[in-house]
Parts: sequence; structure tokens; C-alpha cells
Amino acid sequence: MTTAAATLAPPTADLTLLLLTVEEAARRLGIGRTTCFALIAAGELESVKVGSLRRIPAEALVAYVSRLRDASASSAGGA
Repeated sequence: MTTAAATLAPPTADLTLLLLTVEEAARRLGIGRTTCFALIAAGELESVKVGSLRRIPAEALVAYVSRLRDASASSAGGA
């Protein structure tokens, strides 16, 4: 697989899911659950409420990583 979403997912992940739990999103990003909640609270990672449940759109992970890469490239280019 060559898509960005596929590279963020562990081999056993269901790539057809549109919405992920915070735990699933954290696992795909390789961060802890608490850090994932902090990113959501800071507005850095998009999330939605489904009833009383907090879910992360799968494409929000790709967008977040893309922003990190852009910021990294910008800071490296200016050095």
C-alpha cells in the first residue's frame, strides 16, 4: 500500500473505518492516549462527537501529519 493512510495504520488495522476512537488514532500516530487527547484539546487534531462518543476522522490523522511535515520542512529550510 502506498497511501498516506495505509502508512499510518498498523497491519491489523481496519482501513475502511471513517471514524476512529482516540485510542485507535493514538496507536496509528504512535503516541499515547493522553497526548492524543491533548492534541484534540489544543485544536491540532480534528475530532467529532457522535452522541457522547469522541471520534477522530481517519483523514484528520493524515492532515495532522502533513501539517507537521510542512512545519518541519519550513523550519529546516530557514536554518
